[in-house]
Amino acid sequence: MKPLPKKYGISFYLLLYFIIGVAHAEDTLAKQRDARSPATPVTQLELYAADKDWKVRREVATNRRAPASLLYQLASDPVIEVKIAVATNISTDEKTFMLLADDPDATIRSVVARFEFVPSSVLDKLANDNSVDIRLEVARSFNVTDATLNRLMHDEYPEIRQVAAQRLAQ
Repeated sequence: MKPLPKKYGISFYLLLYFIIGVAHAEDTLAKQRDARSPATPVTQLELYAADKDWKVRREVATNRRAPASLLYQLASDPVIEVKIAVATNISTDEKTFMLLADDPDATIRSVVARFEFVPSSVLDKLANDNSVDIRLEVARSFNVTDATLNRLMHDEYPEIRQVAAQRLAQ
């Protein structure tokens, strides 16, 4: 790499670096706005879903017009904030919720268990989770079926059994 010419002072290079940084930030913000817009074409959302900036991918994951296949893809994103956005998108389908219910991160499974629009089949699956906290969230969910609550009545933890009993009595 060629050294920079010395005819410009350090101030010039700092200003240049700042301008490039600002331009990049503005570009990222524009992509984020476009990615969350319901009017953005699917072909553009697909490009944004592969963006190197996780904040752009997160905005795609929040877009209620994002196709199910794209949300399914984003449910495997390495960044937790992107997965949470998928888990709280009202357009997320059962197949994607099932994938998120198997996520190794308990935070993701907890968000799924607490989301008010999660299908009862996913809650039924989460009722078998290794985490006591996740099973407790399932027992507290408004979408949990009586069959799942009856199964939770036999959980090894008394608090889960108690919540399940209270929910069945309602």
